[in-house]
Amino acid sequence: MRIVFDVSPLSHPLLGIGNYIRGSLSGLAAASDGRHEIVAFAPTSIRGPERICAALSGIDVELRTWRLPLSHALRTAWSGTGGPAAERLLGPFDVLHFSDWMFPPQRGGVRATTIHDLVPLHHPHWVTPRTQAMHTRKYRNTARSCDVVFVNSAYTGRDVTETLGVPAERVLVAHPAAKEQFTADGPAADLGAHYVLTVATLEPRKNLQALVDAHRLLGDDVLLVVAGGEGWGDQPELTGDRVRALGYVSDERLASLYRGAAAAVYPSRFEGFGIPVIEAMACGCPVVVSAHPSLDEASGEAAVRADPDDPAAIAAAIERAISEREGLIAAGLEHAASFTWRAVGETFLRGYEEAARR
Repeated sequence: MRIVFDVSPLSHPLLGIGNYIRGSLSGLAAASDGRHEIVAFAPTSIRGPERICAALSGIDVELRTWRLPLSHALRTAWSGTGGPAAERLLGPFDVLHFSDWMFPPQRGGVRATTIHDLVPLHHPHWVTPRTQAMHTRKYRNTARSCDVVFVNSAYTGRDVTETLGVPAERVLVAHPAAKEQFTADGPAADLGAHYVLTVATLEPRKNLQALVDAHRLLGDDVLLVVAGGEGWGDQPELTGDRVRALGYVSDERLASLYRGAAAAVYPSRFEGFGIPVIEAMACGCPVVVSAHPSLDEASGEAAVRADPDDPAAIAAAIERAISEREGLIAAGLEHAASFTWRAVGETFLRGYEEAARR
């Protein structure tokens, strides 16, 4: 098969969706084992190709990019007008897999996409109006035209079937994995004090103010360390001597922070999966996570759960994670190892092949 795979989100700093795209493409290349031609494509801004090349370094795929001024507006128009067909730019293909909100028109072949969550539909107040509009258009197109829809959790899969009306037989679960940098072997950060770590973009859905409030209930000798770029909306109060806001950090730095933390805390109100949960586990860090069911698959039986709306419960869960550290580390390492990017690639190939036969 000739598989054309949209990687346009890789033109931005790698966050959740970007990391999933990079990992799944590496898994697809590994599972293909030379049997299929894989073309990564992206209409992108002026700086985009350099970022995409860096993100795909070491992955055996062909890359096609073309620079577009006002790229966002043109991609939106391309998705909505019905032409020109993707084949005119990319040549013939057997599969077109679009990864984010863009859905290029095509003449033939399997039409595939990945949906990470339906937050813009269920909780529009947690996203910007632009994000809500972009993804709502994609969801409508997905329900109408896709031959196969990949999701990052069974929770999201059920949501796609129930909310968008996509037949269950067309929805396949492809759980993400931790990147290769996230292992228990390696240096641990030393911040001069015990600390709990949270990794999240600063936006309302991540519920960081509840963690800040929980942290105030812990001992004065415990720091709260926040790693993640600025988002939008109401911002948590990341001030005081016991709080350190690091901003966006590299994977290598993040892995060392996980290894050195007393616990990693993920109090999000809603996720498609929750990659930071398994990243922390893979680095040998005990994890506290929101009790929302969207995080069940990332957590398994290897994390301490807490009501995301109860700072006292979050504080108690942190204390429990610290006291049960060794058992949680062992369970977390085993759980994180059960997810691999190659398995994602194998699921993608199976989905493409089944869709082609329908």
